[in-house]
Amino acid sequence: MSPSPALNMPNPNPIKKKIITALLAVVVGHVAVLWAVGNMKTPELKPIEKQPLKVRFVKIQEPPKPLPPKPKVEPKKEEPKPKEVKQVKIVEKQLPPPPKKVEKVQQVKKAETPKPVIKPVEAPVKSTVTTTISETKVAKPVAVAKAEPAPVTPSAPPSPKSVSIGGSGVQWSRSPKPSYNNKDLDGQTRTVVIHIEANEKGVITSTRISRSSGLPALDEKILRSVRSSKFKPYKENGVAYPISADQPFELTLNPRG
Repeated sequence: MSPSPALNMPNPNPIKKKIITALLAVVVGHVAVLWAVGNMKTPELKPIEKQPLKVRFVKIQEPPKPLPPKPKVEPKKEEPKPKEVKQVKIVEKQLPPPPKKVEKVQQVKKAETPKPVIKPVEAPVKSTVTTTISETKVAKPVAVAKAEPAPVTPSAPPSPKSVSIGGSGVQWSRSPKPSYNNKDLDGQTRTVVIHIEANEKGVITSTRISRSSGLPALDEKILRSVRSSKFKPYKENGVAYPISADQPFELTLNPRG
């Protein structure tokens, strides 16, 4: 038979005894602490001997006052230099001496002293009267030489530069396209070299036969096709130049006739 649950339950009395015992121990501990505190003797404090304070007066030196800033010395203004006065040379033109005038001397009495007769004239002509001949002096005009500006000579157009066509040379913007047939070639392959000159804009200004094909009519056809073409402007370091170049044309027979 299994034991009954009533027999397995712990007895509550030992637990209560333990709690009561712990409470009594706490109370006894507090009482002992209070008794010990009440019976403690206060420690005797030794009197502190006070020594007189020694005071020493120190004179505080004031920091030196900063010196006043030096006045700025303004730079002396340079006096404007007097402008140089250009000296203009005066060229005097020598005038031919005026013709001498002969005046009659008036007869005077012996008792009277001879008095010079002065004839009024217009300035700046002066006249002097002598007993025989008086000469008139005319002021000479002074001519000031004016500096004439140097004539401006028009700058000559730059000479055309000799270049090649294609590659690193000048390029076609509208290349020539000659039109010919086997009859124009007279039954054989021919070569024509055209010398071309163009301005800074690439416009062709002059053409001539440098090497003829031997047929004037064929040469004229090639010239017409070159005159209707155009170059791109030829530039060096961003500056356009007129050019001259030789363009060869190899004219071959057409197998189809």
